[in-house]
Amino acid sequence: MLTNPRGFCAGVSMAVDVVDQVLDLYKGRAVYVYHEIVHNRHVVGRLRERGAVFVDRIDQVPAGSIVLFSAHGVPPSVRDEARARGLTQIDATCPLVTKVHSEAVRYARQGYQVLLVGHADHQEVVGTRGEAPEATQVVERVEDIQGLTIRDPERLVYLTQTTLSTDDAGVVIAALKRAFPGIKEPPSSDICYATTNRQHAVRTLAPECDLVLVVGSKNSSNSVRLTEIARNVGRAAFLLDDAGEIDWGWFATGKEKVLLTAGASAPEDLVAEISRSLLERFGGTIEQRDVVEEDAYFALPAELRRQMRARGIDADSRRIHVAAPTITPERYGAVPLTVSARK
Repeated sequence: MLTNPRGFCAGVSMAVDVVDQVLDLYKGRAVYVYHEIVHNRHVVGRLRERGAVFVDRIDQVPAGSIVLFSAHGVPPSVRDEARARGLTQIDATCPLVTKVHSEAVRYARQGYQVLLVGHADHQEVVGTRGEAPEATQVVERVEDIQGLTIRDPERLVYLTQTTLSTDDAGVVIAALKRAFPGIKEPPSSDICYATTNRQHAVRTLAPECDLVLVVGSKNSSNSVRLTEIARNVGRAAFLLDDAGEIDWGWFATGKEKVLLTAGASAPEDLVAEISRSLLERFGGTIEQRDVVEEDAYFALPAELRRQMRARGIDADSRRIHVAAPTITPERYGAVPLTVSARK
């Protein structure tokens, strides 16, 4: 059974497309990307083969070069360092991450302390915290709450990393509200639509299956969360980068119905490859279950649009849209395909 939605979200598609567009615009010049553009080994490897150079520090980028910022966002200090080196900056930060950055700045200016629910070492959290470092404290677990330094419990707001498990975030948020009844919440959920939808699909469909496979890299927060959610509903679940990581021992105890999904940074061709491998070994059919219909559009970054216009390329009308993949026997390995309407 294939979940829909799965795989690339609009933010990831936009970020990957940005790198492709810049590589096309600047053929023959080195294009540097600060950190992995998205957390997927295959995506990064393919872009590296096209000529992208991935760096972990801005001082690794030669002065006057082009640098792209990843979908996870960066703190202002990184932008300042890039500006000081005379770098052309192209920002591929997901707009939903930018929303959280803007909230952190706004609330800090209003005198609030920001309690940021997330993983302290995740690049997204590093970037958000950097927007208002003096006002922001990271809360990873309920146990962290007792160690917070609070000036005024009536001037608190919580924000969240966009790729958290809604279940896990909910536990921490509930504890924050118990500890600080006057805490303010963001105008809308910070956990992104794609993360929420993919988690909802797994939570809905996993109980109908014997085994759950999540396509994604180990450093992909949202992919790891999908695996955890499947296990939380009582199903064996495994995270794998590609078909080469399938352990056939997972199926030794009569696992007949497999749920296959993918994190928001995993390409669909990897899902198709795993599907073919399973069907070649065990036979069977594919059923796609449409749980949520997604319809999100993101524009290319302003600086990239400006550079494309300067070269006579129409960039203003370009929108990044992700639709449900079209499943064909040639690519996925079996017919018939049955599709169940969304719930």
